[in-house]
Formats: sequence, structure tokens, C-alpha cells
Amino acid sequence: MKRSVLAIFMVAGTMLLPYAEAQTAPASAPSAASAPANPVDPAAIQALQKMGTYLQSLKRFSVSIDLTGERVLEDGQKLQHTASAQLDVDRPNRISASMRSARSEHEIFYDGKTAWLYSPEQKYYSTVGFNGNIGALIEQLRLRYGVEFPLSDLFIWGTPDAPTDDFESAMFAGQDYIGSDVCDHYAFRQKDIDWQLWITTGPKPLPRKLVITRRDDDARPQSVSIVHWTLSPTFKDSVFTFRPPEGSKKIEILPVAAQKE
Repeated sequence: MKRSVLAIFMVAGTMLLPYAEAQTAPASAPSAASAPANPVDPAAIQALQKMGTYLQSLKRFSVSIDLTGERVLEDGQKLQHTASAQLDVDRPNRISASMRSARSEHEIFYDGKTAWLYSPEQKYYSTVGFNGNIGALIEQLRLRYGVEFPLSDLFIWGTPDAPTDDFESAMFAGQDYIGSDVCDHYAFRQKDIDWQLWITTGPKPLPRKLVITRRDDDARPQSVSIVHWTLSPTFKDSVFTFRPPEGSKKIEILPVAAQKE
């Protein structure tokens, strides 16, 4: 089942780099100064597909994200908040993830046979038996238990589940530096959201920055995510197995249907 390309990629950067449009655009994309006749530029969609193909080729890597989001008060005042997430990945079926903000902290581990969900603050953990790949685990946790996995879109881009036909507009918007990386900047519109994506140029098209603007809210709240990559990680295989800390307590995780009863 196809999902929004931005379903989960909004997890947790506090510094935005100044916009610096390059003098030349990629050969595969039109000039940012001239809007294409078709609001959905095929070259922008192709850039997503190229990025997805490369992401699916990565087998063992680490990725982290720093997010700055906005919360809008009833009087329209905006308050910023920050969060972060870190993933260690060994495809096809091993992953560990941690998500942190000032309000909560959660960790997920999966060794190909068992998934553990841990809340360090409460020292509660739950287990889920599973033997599929990472993408299937993410979908199972979401549908059955209502658990949203950080950076899950990294496992959707480049697969048949990645949407390519529900864009209202898609365009190339120039080039920027994200850190020391030169990136192609693309802008997309889908239903109730506008989103911008910065993809590194060259043979390794990695997503490096994402900005999401909600159009279903008159205040237009935004989230800004900066993504950091380590393609030659040094983590050990033990990171995928959870060992309950002293004093922790195992609890049962209930399916979504049971939670609503």
C-alpha cells in the first residue's frame, strides 16, 4: 500500500544555512528561474526515484537527524521545539533506533527475529516477535501497534510503495550548500503539505535537508530536518540486540484495536 512520502520523515539542526543558488543547474533539471509549463516537472520526480534507488543500494550505514519543529498556540504564536533520531542499519533485517526530545525518549532494536521497544525514562520494555525485513517491520509496528518509526521514509523511497503520482507540483529550485555538500534543491506540493528536499549532487544522491510546511493549518507551521550520514559505520552487531538494564520492567504492548477498547 502506497504511503505519503513524508509519512514519518518528520522526527527530529537548529541552524539553517543561507540560501545560495548556484550559477548552473543540473543537466537533468530546468532552470529554477523559469517555471515549467507542467507544474509537475518529470525531472524532479526522477530525482526522487534516483535518490530512492541509491538509498535501497545501501546495506550497512548510520544516519541521524536533527529536527526543529513548530507548535502553534491558539493566538497564532509559534513555539519552536527540537528533537533528534539516530539509526544504525544492517539490511535486510537488523536495525537499532533512538529518538530523543525534551519530552520523551524511545529506543527500538531489531535483530531479525525479535523487536524490542524501550522507554529509558520509565525503564519499560516490550518485545514483538517478527522475522521480516526492516520495511515490513516498520509497517507492522505502525499498523498493528501504532508505533511510528523514525526516518521510515528512507526504507520507502526506491520501492513500489513510494508515491510518484500524487503531486500537485514538483520543481527544481536551484542549489545550496548543506554543510560542505552541494545539494540540488527541489520543491513539492501534495494535498495539505508543501515540502522541500535537498539531495547531494554526484554519484551518491543522499537526502540532506527536508522542510515541511503544513497547508491544512492557517498558521503554516514548519519543520526543518538536517540529515547526517555515515556510509562506513563502525558499530558492532551487538547494537541490534537489547539487553534489559538493571531495574527495567517488561510490559505487554497492546495492538491498536485493544488500546481503543
